Amino acid sequence: MGKEFELKYKADPEILAGIRARLGDFTPITMETHYYDTPGGDLGALRWTLRRRMENGVSICGLKTPGTNDIRGEWEVENRSITEGVAALCRLDVPEGFQEMTKTGLVEVCGARFTRLAKLVSYPGGSAEVALDQGVFLGGGKELPFSELEVELKSGSREAVEAFAAELARNLETQSVSKFERALALARGE
Repeated sequence: MGKEFELKYKADPEILAGIRARLGDFTPITMETHYYDTPGGDLGALRWTLRRRMENGVSICGLKTPGTNDIRGEWEVENRSITEGVAALCRLDVPEGFQEMTKTGLVEVCGARFTRLAKLVSYPGGSAEVALDQGVFLGGGKELPFSELEVELKSGSREAVEAFAAELARNLETQSVSKFERALALARGE
């Protein structure tokens, strides 16, 4: 199992352009994400997120689970479909009950389509992926634009990445709601 620790910030496109200018070249990644749950909402009830994301044409299936101290469980596999991805995830050390829950089938609940500009940045005490995301949430037949900054710990301590992110995101408001939760709210009309 992988563990993920990331910090997210609300940032309009002009702020993202300024960060891009400050840090230099980024790698563009075109992403389209589809989020799934069981027909009975079993995954959502546990706050587990199952997604299939196309990243520059490569299909990745991922499962995220809540953790402690803002560190989440994360498993990812390449796949050709959500069905193939779930089968591959079940061969990993995913949480008990995942395979049984997904046997009832899956329904798509919402999604997102966006471009990520990504860059691995080193700083004193570690490294992080800096991601500048701009796109739309998809849900309930509607679209909602968004833009944000993400800083994901890749190496080093949590304290070091928090200090780096605080400097990079100075004067930005923390984004405490995940992409999935915002897309799901759109789908529910909230």
